[in-house]
Amino acid sequence: MDRPLRLISANPLDQLARTLEALLVVASQPLAVEELARAADDDAERVETALGLLGERYREGRSGIVLEKVAGGYAFRAAREAAEACSRLVEHPLERGLSQASLETLAIVAYLGPVSRPEIARIRGVAADSTVASLLERGLIGEAGRESGPGGAVRYRTTPLFERVFGLESAAALPRLDDLGADEAEIRDRLVSIAERRAG
Repeated sequence: MDRPLRLISANPLDQLARTLEALLVVASQPLAVEELARAADDDAERVETALGLLGERYREGRSGIVLEKVAGGYAFRAAREAAEACSRLVEHPLERGLSQASLETLAIVAYLGPVSRPEIARIRGVAADSTVASLLERGLIGEAGRESGPGGAVRYRTTPLFERVFGLESAAALPRLDDLGADEAEIRDRLVSIAERRAG
């Protein structure tokens, strides 16, 4: 009498990797190791090992999706070779290119934030209201309190979505501001150049 065919995972780590894979597929944002460990009901050290297996399976040039460490967690993204096809399928505000004003403002907030609209306007030399509103709408910046004193202006900082869009593990992964020079105009030019490279 034939035994019924049973699917048995010979390697518990492979089974954990498949569970993590499913969690990352259904997640709407990057998940930290601790979050994955809680959801998988497993040890954080084993989760990191299993993520290593997934990282090898889903790496650039090997798969249409890529596992990346970004914004303090792990997430899947489309491989570079598939990005154009994905952008044709899904029209999203983030897929539209950022304007020069948006790149300048985003770079200022990334390096100097939390920063207020008046400060951004002073650095850029032009009003920043519409640009800040656009970046808020896209979710790339968010409110970070107010300046002290009566009627203090709202201050802004970058968001985890900014880190994810620009492929940063954290804001600390940006090039150091100290290396950009002391002159404000020079800093502004270099910030724009960095933002353009990361967006491209």
